[in-house]
Amino acid sequence: MTHSKSVRRSPGKRERLAAAAAQVLHEQGVEQTTLADIARAADVPVGNVYYYFKTKNELVEAAIDAHAQNLRAVIGALDALPTPQDRLKALLNGWIEQRELTAQYGCPTGTLASELDKRADGLDQAIAKVIQVLIDWAEQQFQAMGRDDSRELAIALIAAYQGVSLLTNTFRAPDLMTAEGRRLERWIDSLT
Repeated sequence: MTHSKSVRRSPGKRERLAAAAAQVLHEQGVEQTTLADIARAADVPVGNVYYYFKTKNELVEAAIDAHAQNLRAVIGALDALPTPQDRLKALLNGWIEQRELTAQYGCPTGTLASELDKRADGLDQAIAKVIQVLIDWAEQQFQAMGRDDSRELAIALIAAYQGVSLLTNTFRAPDLMTAEGRRLERWIDSLT
């Protein structure tokens, strides 16, 4: 009985820690973030973190999983829209809505991918899989538009977003994200 109670409580605290890890890692970076920072953001005593995550890398993995879950939720909502053009434009609008956050910290997934790429512990491949899901989804949208070059278009879209995210963050200029988002909307319209 005690075990099942702790199992039921575990997902709530573990999920809070994973969400806090995703946020704090985005704001501070992997190297600058401590377990205490994440515990504080999750409102969990630092000693309890070790019950759920033995190492910082396990928390980074949990943050990657949180990014993946968030992406699945976004894709689920986008898939409810009637046309692939609507879905792609809604994706762009979601990015534009996050422009202030991007200006301050960069793309949550892209900056984590860039930082983890400098390590040789396999976490770089885990975050790459999250980005791959987005590329694959975009490719499906371009395929649904009847495009034979759907893979190239998907890469171009995600590359444009990552590029403008970097510039938006570098120059602390949210308007760059808005302008590029509007340009990409026109580009999507031109493909039909």
